[in-house]
Amino acid sequence: MENQKEQCPKCGCNEIGTGRQSGDASVFPVGKFFVLGSIITYRICTDCGYVMESYVENPSKFKD
Repeated sequence: MENQKEQCPKCGCNEIGTGRQSGDASVFPVGKFFVLGSIITYRICTDCGYVMESYVENPSKFKD
């Protein structure tokens, strides 16, 4: 299998950057108290700005 560069589905650019959203924009589990939130990480097209993927860095914080 060939190692293909990932492309933006919107514009076809193959330069994808990574960014973080943290601080007041962290995601917090619903119904849990005194739990710190998790930083959100984004994979973003560096040409058109399309957000290709987003995910929390600590998914275990959302388990029951």
